[in-house]
Amino acid sequence: MGDFLHRVLFHNIGLKLLSLGLAVGLWYAVASDTPAELAVNVPIEFHNVPNNLEINSERIPEAQVRVRGASRLIHQFRATDVHVEVDLANATPGERTVDLTARQVRQPRDLDVVQVVPGQFQLSLDTRATRTVEVRPRVIGKFASGIRIASVLANPSTVTITGPKSRVDAVEAASTDPVDASGDVNSQVFSTSVYVADPLIQVVHPVPIHVTVMMERTPAPADAH
Repeated sequence: MGDFLHRVLFHNIGLKLLSLGLAVGLWYAVASDTPAELAVNVPIEFHNVPNNLEINSERIPEAQVRVRGASRLIHQFRATDVHVEVDLANATPGERTVDLTARQVRQPRDLDVVQVVPGQFQLSLDTRATRTVEVRPRVIGKFASGIRIASVLANPSTVTITGPKSRVDAVEAASTDPVDASGDVNSQVFSTSVYVADPLIQVVHPVPIHVTVMMERTPAPADAH
């Protein structure tokens, strides 16, 4: 009986192993080709923005793209394989609604775009503007009795800013980072940075700002008679 089973099991063993391998491979290929879906979040890319325009929206949503395809392709898929592109070649200043559909999505050709979220979003565009504004130093600190700040000077005293026109026009001045003059009794020079609170405004060619703080003694009160 043992010899019979041995002959049955090991007769043409090479062909049997080959058949088993082919069967497993066929099963894997069929299983791998079952449809699957995957959702990825990717940034929205703006192409062909006119040179005289700036995006005037602080918050640009990410796009969630849902793709469908064979499981083996989904397993190999990476978020960097997808690009959501918005063409602004003919854009003009103002508010506009941007539609996001499969037409705006570039993805591997063997995958299908099932859905893009959001389907729409609002985008504000404004003319680019440049302007020179004053630099206002910020000085903090605790000073000894009888000592006060006499004057504060910034060098350079102005900076150039650029950004959407409506926001540039609203900027009164640029500020420095706080400089702490605590304990000073004479003049002192601090090196610091300058910034504008609006995140869509840029300082053109930012350089260190040298803030000179000059102190003085307060006049003694006159004797009372």
